[in-house]
Amino acid sequence: MALTVEKLGVKIGHKVILHDLSVTFAAGKRTAVVGPNGAGKSTLLRMAAGLSGNYSGTIRLDGTDIRKISRRAMAQKLAILPQGATVPADTTVQQLVDYGRFPYRSWFHPGNAKKDREAVEWAMAVTKVEQFANRQLQTLSGGERQRAFLAMALAQQPQYLLLDEPTTYLDIAHQLEVMEIVTHIKEQYGMTVIMVLHDINHALQYADELAVLTNHKVIAQGTPRDILTVDMLAKVFHVKADIFTNSQGAAVLSPVELVK
Repeated sequence: MALTVEKLGVKIGHKVILHDLSVTFAAGKRTAVVGPNGAGKSTLLRMAAGLSGNYSGTIRLDGTDIRKISRRAMAQKLAILPQGATVPADTTVQQLVDYGRFPYRSWFHPGNAKKDREAVEWAMAVTKVEQFANRQLQTLSGGERQRAFLAMALAQQPQYLLLDEPTTYLDIAHQLEVMEIVTHIKEQYGMTVIMVLHDINHALQYADELAVLTNHKVIAQGTPRDILTVDMLAKVFHVKADIFTNSQGAAVLSPVELVK
């Protein structure tokens, strides 16, 4: 059980975005994808989610080439929350989360109302947005909106959850809240989480596995403490950093200057 990417290549026009990229996202783990801006992290997530077929190479979900999986079946196994997801501002939280049940409905099959209701209620409870059910998204704070969108993805009841920079634009408290929810759903429900992160210390604290993406491919994969070293930060991000242990026993990297 895994999401595997083999020799992935992506071009936009004549520009190479990803080249000969191979990586395996193990089931039941939180994997963080890190790398400099423009490395292709978001593109990797989009391709892995089956949002575009414009690539070379092979992507397999639990052993099956995703080109052979229908969009509906794919959405029942895998959910993606992209950067800057939007819906009409007057959408209520309840309506938004209910959108996550679309993969289980069609014109000829309205779905199972009881299962839909239970899935929506579960997703809202896990993300702690039940109290906002009837409020419009435009009335929520950034952190509350992000949790509502996360609830929509969870309402799909996927086995794989892909998150593209889920803490961007959030204050520190809301960042930690989102990351704690991600940890909870992985530990309590065995969901596989693949997340693009910019915050290196979030990757150290909240990921089981790490994949470093630069120069169009994954150059290192392993546990965060093994991979995220001072040398790696200098090589990939061109930043000199100090490393120390915080009061919880977790490693923390503190950038101090650019490497020239």
